[in-house]
Amino acid sequence: MSITKRLWLGLGALLAASFAVMLWLGVDLIHTKPPIPDRVVAANGQVLYTKDDIQKGQQAWQSIGGQQLGSVWGHGALIAPDWSADWLHRETVAMLELQARADTGQSYDSMDETEKAKIQASVKPQIRTNTYDAAKNEIVVSNQRAQAISAVAAHYESLFSNDPATHKLREAYAMREGTMPDADSRRAMTGFFFWAAWATGTDRPGYENRTYTNNWPYEPLIGNKPTSDNFIWSVFSILFLIGGIGLLAWHYAAYHRKEDLPTPPEKDPLQGITITPSMKATAKYFWVVVALFLCQILLGATTAHFQVEGQEAYGFAISEILPYSLTRTWHTQLAVLWIATAWLATGLYIAPAVSGYEPKYQRLGVNFLFVCLLIIVVGSFVGQWFAVMQKMDMKYNFWFGHQGWEYVDIGRFWQAFLFIGLLLWLLLMGRSLWPALKRKDEMSSIVGLLFLSTVAIALFYGAGLMWGEKSHMSVVDYWRWWVVHLWVEGFFEVFAVAVLSFLFVKLGLLRGKSATINVLFATIVYMAGGVLGMFHHLYFSGTTTAAVALGASFSALEVVPLALIGLEAHETWSHSRATPWMERYRWPIMFFLATSFWNLIGAGLFGFLVNTPIALYYMQGMNLTALHGHTALFGVYGMLGIGLMLFCLRGLRPQVQWPTGLLRGAFWCFNIGLGLMGLLTLLPLGVLQLNAALENGYWFARSAEFMNRPIIDMLVWMRMPGDMVFASGAILLALFVAIKWLKPKLAAN
Repeated sequence: MSITKRLWLGLGALLAASFAVMLWLGVDLIHTKPPIPDRVVAANGQVLYTKDDIQKGQQAWQSIGGQQLGSVWGHGALIAPDWSADWLHRETVAMLELQARADTGQSYDSMDETEKAKIQASVKPQIRTNTYDAAKNEIVVSNQRAQAISAVAAHYESLFSNDPATHKLREAYAMREGTMPDADSRRAMTGFFFWAAWATGTDRPGYENRTYTNNWPYEPLIGNKPTSDNFIWSVFSILFLIGGIGLLAWHYAAYHRKEDLPTPPEKDPLQGITITPSMKATAKYFWVVVALFLCQILLGATTAHFQVEGQEAYGFAISEILPYSLTRTWHTQLAVLWIATAWLATGLYIAPAVSGYEPKYQRLGVNFLFVCLLIIVVGSFVGQWFAVMQKMDMKYNFWFGHQGWEYVDIGRFWQAFLFIGLLLWLLLMGRSLWPALKRKDEMSSIVGLLFLSTVAIALFYGAGLMWGEKSHMSVVDYWRWWVVHLWVEGFFEVFAVAVLSFLFVKLGLLRGKSATINVLFATIVYMAGGVLGMFHHLYFSGTTTAAVALGASFSALEVVPLALIGLEAHETWSHSRATPWMERYRWPIMFFLATSFWNLIGAGLFGFLVNTPIALYYMQGMNLTALHGHTALFGVYGMLGIGLMLFCLRGLRPQVQWPTGLLRGAFWCFNIGLGLMGLLTLLPLGVLQLNAALENGYWFARSAEFMNRPIIDMLVWMRMPGDMVFASGAILLALFVAIKWLKPKLAAN
């Protein structure tokens, strides 16, 4: 049996086993998720909340931005608190005060440490004891706890209104006045916050001192601290990382580069490729890529500035027109949209080049898909504005407004529309690649992987359709990470590796057979950690120990291929210097080199910093996770998207002179700006938050009291130099693209 066939069988077995385990854990999550009771009642019979209240509260929370305004269970925005952690702390403090008054007649704050410890020992079991009655499907709380719940609910009802008493806090949280104008919806939302906090502070049945969220967040007042599993599986994840790196190093030493590189051709082979009408039609996609990228940067700067002025931007009341939750929604969505558009357009450009075949009506399909994408972007953004501004009836929000789940925020109608658009993309890719798929040559496996990654990218977006308007938050989190994680850290990786290998083989810089083996092996390595590694996002989302163990172990393997990133970068650089005509591809390759660098730093170093259970326990939802997110999302996938775009533009206008000064400036502005953003703001701010969480509890690191300190304001302002340098790079890139089309100069022969 050939090496190629063995690798294909290994990949198939790996994927089958991985997805079987994922589905098994999904079923386990459905059976063990925190229950939503029919009623929450006090001992005296008073009904505090019903199931309808909790579900309506979740819908109301989603309509104002959901995870784009603060967070719940750690997932969401960095400004405003984590509402589950904040509620848990406020309710605990309220109970401590009530207990202290009942026992001693004194306020809790006036007591010495010994007396406080006695009160805490009395209150802790009231919160941690699980009083959920499965037979009646209700939660029963003490009369004293009911008082505390009512007090905290009153605070939130004031906060989400336009009550002057909580104006300063709204300003600190970057919330607009009258965030939730409807009083009934505000009250229902407090029911959802109570339930989310109850799950974080109440012991899971069958486990001692372990809540439904594995004791997240850290709350010393009730004994919420890391479980033994957090420590054990963090140690094992490090062992898996070391073992994986060792095995990969052995493989490279034993098998890598066992044949000489081919002699590069005297002329650029890609210059002989016929540019078909559908390939030409992809040019407009790249114009949109640049436009969306510029908008994303502008919205990112606006979003970051909210942390300084709260509701204003240099004195202008911007929150009354574009609230923080909306600018952050659009900022995160645009990041995914422009990168995905660059990759989709690359696929549409590459497919006819791979097969040498232009199907009938292919250009019409490419143009139709382009129009669909524009309609989806504009329609979904308009719907989200109406939702967040509370100008849309709640019954329409799920379908046309704001779903409230980070990265998959768009209304269900637009989500389904985008899924159909991806299926159309799959059809266009498949019909173009079909002749190449039927050929049996040294490129067959690369083309096959390219097509399979296309299938996966299109179909796995469908996981975003697996939840409904009132679905349990644990279930939504499970399915949305199928979209976010598997798209980014799985199938787009495979797509990128296949495209780059095809390009280098076509350029005559790699042999097809060795490239095929390397691509298949790289795919196996990526998939080994990339699929089950998804569960590191779900440590604290209502999962059991099995998810923690698998998430910790396999997310460590995600870092393994990055250990030899220097070899990959060196090979890419060698390709760029293989022959004089490769100078034509200097800047696309420079962006591929930057991808390797940020893969090591952003995805590898900063990714592993937050991926182990014990690390993420304290860091989830803080600026250290944002550090990983920014440096990995743009540093890896953004840089790669720009590199692929430049490769396509090189082919679309082969005779046009490239203004390399603009590309040189853009390249260094992106890298320097991203580095400054991380080193001057996100890293130090994240370290300060981590220290605050360790000393006082998670709630404190996200509180207005901590985030409004002068040193925090200074660190936020220090982000401006990096942002300005980065934005300058985007402007230079936009000028480069515009000049190539609007004022081109022919290159000298």
